[in-house]
Amino acid sequence: MSRSLKKGPYVDERLIAKVERNQRTGNREPIRTWSRDCTIVPEFVGATFLVHNGKNHLRLYVTEDMVGHKLGEFSPTRIFKGHSGGKGKK
Repeated sequence: MSRSLKKGPYVDERLIAKVERNQRTGNREPIRTWSRDCTIVPEFVGATFLVHNGKNHLRLYVTEDMVGHKLGEFSPTRIFKGHSGGKGKK
């Protein structure tokens, strides 16, 4: 279910402040975040994040195509190890 248009996209205020500070200082270090529900806004383009997936932080470089999506969409929480089946039995 999407968020109300009246409210607008959810963007973590502390996260956007960190991005702006990195852009002002020219710092290229990745920004560590646990805010997977934060929407990617155009100000994030070119920034690098370390998004938590429940176990560790995965590196994410934001491009223009990612605007409008959530940070958590690019940090999978489950690892698919394949279907059980015939190959193991043979």
